Amino acid sequence: MSKGIGLPFWFGIVFAAAAVGGLASVESASFYNDLARPSWAPPGWLFGPVWTALYAMMGVAAWLVWSERGFRGGLVPLSLFIDQLVLNALWTWIFFVWRQGMWAFVEILVLWALIVATMKAFHAVRPLAAWLLAPYLAWTTFAAALAFAVWRMNPALLG
Repeated sequence: MSKGIGLPFWFGIVFAAAAVGGLASVESASFYNDLARPSWAPPGWLFGPVWTALYAMMGVAAWLVWSERGFRGGLVPLSLFIDQLVLNALWTWIFFVWRQGMWAFVEILVLWALIVATMKAFHAVRPLAAWLLAPYLAWTTFAAALAFAVWRMNPALLG
């Protein structure tokens, strides 16, 4: 693949995962508003803009690693990246569609560990790529705490 289409390719991969997760969140706004939430929970409208920025940074990060090593040379870091991206999209389905609070919390912990592993692998190739994932890790840390709190506050709605 030529370098010129690399960035659009990685944006396509990242935003395709976002779309898969987005399909699960079509009716999430009303469900989220019906849940008991801690006082520190952000308003529902904030998630879209935050995730858009995070996905854009994720796409650039993957592109930087791919630009440096290609698919073959970047197999491990890019595989980790794809793995965490799959879990990222899956979380929305577990929480909002299947309404499994405990499993959503367990899954987000695994996602967090995969983001850390991806950052370490990216850092070995291109440190900037790892730093571009730092806000994503921070948001996922916050989201894990929020998911745990919401699950515990809504046992009847979140299994």
